[in-house]
Amino acid sequence: MVSVKQIEFKGWNCVQITNGHVELIVSTSVGPRILYYGFAGGENLFHLRSGDVGKTGGDEWRIYGGHRLWHAPEAMPRSYSPDNDAIVFHEIKNGAHFIQAKEKATGISKEIEVTISDDNAVTVLHRLINNNLWEVELAAWGLSVMAPNGRAIVPQEKYGEADVFLLPARPLALWHFTKMNDPRWIWGERYIQAVHDPAHVSEQKIGVANSLGWVAYWLNNQLMVKTFDFDSAATYCDFGCNNEIYMSGEFLEIETLGPLTKISPMGRVEHTERWSISQAPFPATEDDIDKFVLPVVISQQKS
Repeated sequence: MVSVKQIEFKGWNCVQITNGHVELIVSTSVGPRILYYGFAGGENLFHLRSGDVGKTGGDEWRIYGGHRLWHAPEAMPRSYSPDNDAIVFHEIKNGAHFIQAKEKATGISKEIEVTISDDNAVTVLHRLINNNLWEVELAAWGLSVMAPNGRAIVPQEKYGEADVFLLPARPLALWHFTKMNDPRWIWGERYIQAVHDPAHVSEQKIGVANSLGWVAYWLNNQLMVKTFDFDSAATYCDFGCNNEIYMSGEFLEIETLGPLTKISPMGRVEHTERWSISQAPFPATEDDIDKFVLPVVISQQKS
């Protein structure tokens, strides 16, 4: 049984969604923002910025933390439209639906539906609605601000058959501030890893076309796996990226993007992430990732 109830959390009005095993807390004072994800009563896998906790209102965009919905490609000021006002929600089967009023500056409104399945998997459906009288081209963009000191894991493409071996496997996008020799990056044979370290305060970001459709985050023997779709015929932002990793000294961000889509007036675009959380030992090597992470991914993608 999934319980949905209104609670107070860190000074915000929120909705708690739990089945007694996993728990999510979503703000209704601002957002939509998923502020907490973890085992029920356990550690929050998401980071909340201390200076933003409990704040509401105003015209300044705040990162807050947690998981948010943006529209891509990133642009100033469009992507940074404040989400500082209260939102509405209603209960749905096994979860809740959160609805933001349209953004004044863009005419776009955001919705997130959060549900928990019988196997403890969480589905997060992101939706952008074009309330303008003209067509816009955007992509739905889910961003999770992860708690510090963890490790992100992005799969490398598998070796192809002989007839495609000579062709490139996927794009790798670098930002102007990205340093490939930064010690937080681990460029492995089968995986790219990003190790969050508060001692390194510079910003770093990469993007990939992740056709394997998953990314993971390990923190304190907890493993969060996100799975998502990839459409080889679609156009994605940022040189074709549907999966991006950003980090600073404060936090690490796991980001996934849907295809770049032309949205007609009153039309919509959706992007879905599927989440799981489990116990897992520290993945010290790529063989450890194969042993402890990959089976979780395979099980999640089959369900």
